[in-house]
Amino acid sequence: MTSASDDRFSRAPRRGTFRDVAARSGTHPAPFRSRSEIPLRSGPDTAASDTRTGRIPLTEPRPIAPDGFAPKGFVGEVVPFTVVAFREGHDRIGVHVRLTAPDGTVSLHRLAPLADGTDRWTAEIALDAQGTWHYRFEAFTDDHATWAHAATVKIAAGVDIELSAALGRELFTRAAEDTSRPRAERTALVHAATRLQDADAATTAEIAVDPALAEIFARRPIMSLSSQTASYAIVVERTTAAVGAWYEFFPRSEGARRLKDGTLRSGTFRTAAKSLPRVADMGFDVLYLPPIHPIGRTHRKGPNNTLDAGPADPGSPWAIGAAEGGHDAVHPDLGALADFRFFVREARKIGIEVAIDLALQASPDHPWVAEHPEWFTALPDGTIAYAENPPKKYQDIYPLNFDRDPEGLRAEILRIVMHWIAQDVKIFRVDNPHTKPLQFWEWLIAAVTAAEPDAVFLAEAFTRPAPLRALAAVGFQQSYTYFTWRNTKRELEEFLSALATETADYLRPNLFVNTPDILTEYLQFGGRAAYKIRAAIAATAAPTYGVYAGYELFENVARPGSEENIDNEKYEYKIRDFAGSEAAGDSLAPYLRRLNEIRRAHPALRQLRNLAVHWSDDDGILVYSKHLDGAFTDTGASDTVIVVANVDPHSVHETTVHLDTRVWGVEPGDAFEVEDLISGAVWTWTDHDYVRLDAFSEPVHILHVRSRA
Repeated sequence: MTSASDDRFSRAPRRGTFRDVAARSGTHPAPFRSRSEIPLRSGPDTAASDTRTGRIPLTEPRPIAPDGFAPKGFVGEVVPFTVVAFREGHDRIGVHVRLTAPDGTVSLHRLAPLADGTDRWTAEIALDAQGTWHYRFEAFTDDHATWAHAATVKIAAGVDIELSAALGRELFTRAAEDTSRPRAERTALVHAATRLQDADAATTAEIAVDPALAEIFARRPIMSLSSQTASYAIVVERTTAAVGAWYEFFPRSEGARRLKDGTLRSGTFRTAAKSLPRVADMGFDVLYLPPIHPIGRTHRKGPNNTLDAGPADPGSPWAIGAAEGGHDAVHPDLGALADFRFFVREARKIGIEVAIDLALQASPDHPWVAEHPEWFTALPDGTIAYAENPPKKYQDIYPLNFDRDPEGLRAEILRIVMHWIAQDVKIFRVDNPHTKPLQFWEWLIAAVTAAEPDAVFLAEAFTRPAPLRALAAVGFQQSYTYFTWRNTKRELEEFLSALATETADYLRPNLFVNTPDILTEYLQFGGRAAYKIRAAIAATAAPTYGVYAGYELFENVARPGSEENIDNEKYEYKIRDFAGSEAAGDSLAPYLRRLNEIRRAHPALRQLRNLAVHWSDDDGILVYSKHLDGAFTDTGASDTVIVVANVDPHSVHETTVHLDTRVWGVEPGDAFEVEDLISGAVWTWTDHDYVRLDAFSEPVHILHVRSRA
């Protein structure tokens, strides 16, 4: 449930074993991908400096989160580890990241320079185990790379040829004496040292650029003058904490029926369970339920948020608490707690995990009001303050006061969360978390995840950038974002790029396309094309996205003066004919089904940090790609998806798109084959391509790079 002061126009700015990507540079071989880490090696030449910066400075380490909080990863995420490292003079350096897994296993991974003049080094590593990892960066003078570079330059200049050969012979001999090296490596090193005895310029140059020898030293460098950073932590959570297709429905509407007197009777968890196959068939794997608790009667809201509810009006589920119970109870119209457990079991049988709402507020009838008045704010006349967010008023809701009895309130909320975890619920969508103290969320999420590491909290943080990001930093696994209000090409380019770079170390977006509170002007007036466009972008731009029921029926009529649906389901039952609409060809369900099939088939779409924005000549055509190297896929084949979207739902756009094909390893100008995963069409593309997108037929290309033409 969003609040009226939301700043909706604020800008908010990889599986398996340890598999790292390390591109070599200088005299080392061309960029490569590797499934194995560097063998560990220690010795006196790897001792770290005890000065503040170290002999070789290491700065700006990432991943990192604000204010000393631990950054996040998820099982299967490809995480870029980066650091700035340099030293004086012309000697070459190398950089490692030393990883300690939750079980204590230590691995060493070589970083590659970005070669863009920034002195930034990077390696992409897939973290494969849940728990807290630790890492530190280590830099060292790379004696082989230094010799190879100097020898190549001097030989080209015709100077110090004998000296270069002698220095090389000494280096290779020293390396060959390392008994920890495999016999084949030591044999190759001895052979190189022998060849350097009285070698001429050509032989010395050949050995200096030999890729096989460079690879030997890359695996086990000869080091000197080393430094290291402090140790940092990264919390790796289960995959569902960051990857999922969410669907939201009100269980009271699923199976609701009209009685002879014209009133509606609530659906139950048993009738709602009959809707689970429909949700699973569309490919959604998380089902979010708005509050399922008893609803207060005092100041109950009627249809369209009116103050004159009739006896048959169900009220807003967010007005939690009545004589039948509070946050640990189930609304009697939905059934008993046993019926809820049945619903959760039935969902799990078909691959759906149930998420419930955690709305920390109370109706005037909540048991807390009588039992714990100290948990609320009293006004001078003795009444309790109800919730306001001018000009909105929530007369049916009392906000909690977290300052009058913080220990008591914390204990009760922790009890409630653990109660629902005991019912096999591990995902909580948190209502308006930015209206509660930040330190409370830091405490609660830490306490819950210590007891249940699989717990996931989604922040409905439609608020200013600072609190939105702070909530993510203190522990929220996911967050709603400003996505619904980012609709133009330029807005989406900036917004999606920021999600994939600036905040990706700790903030995971859940790109809901609509909610019971949010029906944007884009959807109200963009017609059916708008619904396709928004769903396609949400499903491909981030690993997690969501849809609120009715989206597939193109429900786009707003209540006058508001940004939410008329006859809103927050205040009444909603009877929909999903099957009939799809049978009549009047449903977006087949499109959503296809989007979720594409998401499951393409691992590149289940990553956040790999989004790259490309260019088009038209202000209405958004272009981005998501690439995942074969080192991180189960098949060993790289996966690349290009999305070209006409973000103008009212017209046809045709233009030329310009792609940086080097992102997926194709040189500019080379041809490659793409398949449109929506239409099935196959084309041969290069880095410059003509597109025509008709908003009234297929406004979005979702292209799989199949092969080089």
